[in-house]
Order: sequence, then C-alpha cells, then structure tokens
Amino acid sequence: MGGAAVAGARARAAAATAATKGDIGTNIAFLRGRHGGAADRDFNGHWDITAKNTLRAYWLELKDVGTPSPSGFFVSAYGGDRNKIDEITVKDGELTFKFNPPPARNGKQQNIPAWTARYKDGKLEGTAPMQWTGVREPVIADKDDDTWKEAAPINLFNGKDLTGWKALNSNVEMKWSVKDGVLRNAPPTTDIISERKFWNFNLHMDFRIVENSNSGLGLRGRYEIQILEDYGKPPNSHSSGALYSQVAPSINASRKPGEWQSYDIHLVGRTVTVVFNGVKILDKVQINGLTAMANNSNEAEPGPFIVQGDHSYVEIKSFVVTPLVKK
Repeated sequence: MGGAAVAGARARAAAATAATKGDIGTNIAFLRGRHGGAADRDFNGHWDITAKNTLRAYWLELKDVGTPSPSGFFVSAYGGDRNKIDEITVKDGELTFKFNPPPARNGKQQNIPAWTARYKDGKLEGTAPMQWTGVREPVIADKDDDTWKEAAPINLFNGKDLTGWKALNSNVEMKWSVKDGVLRNAPPTTDIISERKFWNFNLHMDFRIVENSNSGLGLRGRYEIQILEDYGKPPNSHSSGALYSQVAPSINASRKPGEWQSYDIHLVGRTVTVVFNGVKILDKVQINGLTAMANNSNEAEPGPFIVQGDHSYVEIKSFVVTPLVKK
C-alpha cells in the first residue's frame, strides 16, 4: 500500500474511532438522563431540614434516587405524620418530591405543595415551598450500655410558677398557669419549651389528662412521646407512650382520664426506653429521624423539652430530669 493509501486508511480509522466515542458518550448521557447519574444519587440519604420563618423542623429520607424506582418519607407535609412521598423526580439537577394525601376530615382534598431542592456542597438547598436547607443526619456514637451513670437530678418544675419554661410561639396567647402545685394549660394556647437543654438523661414526669385529651412530650425538642387519652384501646404508633408515628407501645398502659399517670423515659443517643405507669412499653427502641413535633433539627446537639399545649388539656405535677454522664 502506497503512502497516500496508508494515510487515507489511518484517517478513516481515526474518524471511525471518534464516531464510536461520540456514540458512547451520547449513549452514556442518554442513560444518565433516563436513569440518573452520580449527581442524582447524591440526593439519597437521611436529611435534617431547617426552614426559614417557621418554628418547625423537618426530616427527609430518600432511597434509590437515580434509579427508575425512587422512594422516600417526609416529616411532615400533612397530618403531623410520617408521610410517604408519592412522586420523586430529578430534572436538570433539581429534586422535586410530591404528595397525594387522602381527603381531610371535612372530606375536601388537601392541596400539598411540592418541595424542591438542589444538591450543593454536600447540602440540600431548598427553594419551595419555602427556603430551606437540608444537612445529612449525623452519626451519633452514644450507645445505651452500662457505661453511663446518673448525675444530680434537676427539677424542671418547681411547683410554684413557670420558672425555667417559656412559650414556644410568642405570637400565641400564653395560657399556662400553676395552681395548687400543678402546671396546667387552657387550650388553645402555645406549647411550652424548657430553657435548659439536655443530651442523655432519665426523665420522671407525672401528668394528668381529661377525656379526649391529646398532647405530647418532645425529647431534645425533636422526638415526640405521645400523650393521649386512649384508655382500653389497641395500641398503635399514635397511642399514648408511642414514639410518635414511628413505634407503637407494646401494650396500652393508659389509665382512665382524670387519674394521675407517669412516664419514666431513658434516652441515650438515638435509643429510647419508656416505662408508662410502671409498665415498660418501649424497650431500647431506635429513633429513626425527627417527629412532627420537632422545633429544631440539630440532632448532634443537646435540646430542650417541649410540652404540647395547643391541642387539649394536660396537667403536670412533677418533671424531674437526671442527666446521664460517662462513668
């Protein structure tokens, strides 16, 4: 083969190689467009969410984003619950997730706005339905084992006044008071939040509710233990003593409305045990993200107690916190 022929053959081979590479590149881009690339998969995980101009915190779980079958849960878009996400898409780097909620109690269809965000510098930067930021849920190393001891107990309710507590929502009328050594609310009113913050602890709380009462106790301001008048009813994840919308109590230990009741709660890291009226109903249960009562998403930091007061009546006569420290 002459020199010109060789040069021509080499040119044709180079052109064919370039075309093949172009086809491969096009196919890769096509597949990423259909099934998601590495950027789409970055959305996966557990996210603690802080939003602007709200007293609430949120939590997001995403799985299999970047595949044809993404799924997830969100706390909370509606019903104060752990909501299943019904639609998840990523287009041009923007995540959108949507909900198809059941009708409200009045029978009307609920219109829940979509949430959107972009992944940037390891965070989710949200733009709808408000400005919000998601950070990856932290790893908490503390384990509920025999390496903890009790420090001095702290009485967060002095039996006289609201010292140590304040309104969670300053824009709502504060209708909590103390009479005859009992702290009580007059709903509708604000939740109350402790001024002190705690990490690992034992808590003893004596409380009383009336018929149809619905309240809750926020641990670290993030994880709700339900308070509900449900005497004699089968337990579920919304029952009294439940880790709200996550774990049902093993048994319904509620007393009749109007009787004094007690919680003894042991929290270490993400592990919680609840003894309700002397009966262990949650035994070293693992907490999986925030509940809808959360007012902060700083899961690696100490947090306050919150007592829900906006729903219905609740009374408290004892609230003793014993911090747990390493031996």
